[in-house]
Amino acid sequence: MKLSEWARRNGVHYQTAWQWARDGKMPVPVVKTATGRYMVLDRTAEVTGRTVAYCRVSGTDQLAELDRQAARVVRAATAMGLTVTEVVGEVGSGMDGDRPKLARLLRDASVGVIVVERRDRLARFGLEQLSAALEATGRRIVVIDDAEAGESGAVPGARVDDELLRDMAEVLTSLCARLYGRRSAARRARAALRAAFEAA
Repeated sequence: MKLSEWARRNGVHYQTAWQWARDGKMPVPVVKTATGRYMVLDRTAEVTGRTVAYCRVSGTDQLAELDRQAARVVRAATAMGLTVTEVVGEVGSGMDGDRPKLARLLRDASVGVIVVERRDRLARFGLEQLSAALEATGRRIVVIDDAEAGESGAVPGARVDDELLRDMAEVLTSLCARLYGRRSAARRARAALRAAFEAA
């Protein structure tokens, strides 16, 4: 869990917990992630079941990044004391509800922990609700880097504007598909984006 969450639950000021973590004085195990964040290894909330790493990229042109993402997630999960039994990789939009591999993971009661690199790799929206639903059944989601997607970019080297533009195009395509039908949705979404950029 995040250090701030641990501090809140235990009635400790966040800065005090951060100093304890930095100085190696934490009363519970803590690890520092590659991004410099401290994660508390919560041994009291042992979750039964398998630990699965879920990795996702938006397009087939990013398949090499999918392999690198999987390696990073497994390495970070192992550093947190989790034993990853399976790595599930999927190509698809974070806003697309039709992701069969993710659906299989969520339905599988033997999966106790789902580990993802960043929030947006699992879902662009609604991760809090998904996490609460899983916790109600004794399962959990572990996010390695809990920063917003725009802080680090979904693909190393990608600009924040590129990620936002891709998300905006997906939203507009979805809305245009509902209004105008599937055939012309992508064309109308591109035209709307072009008009928005020209007006700005």
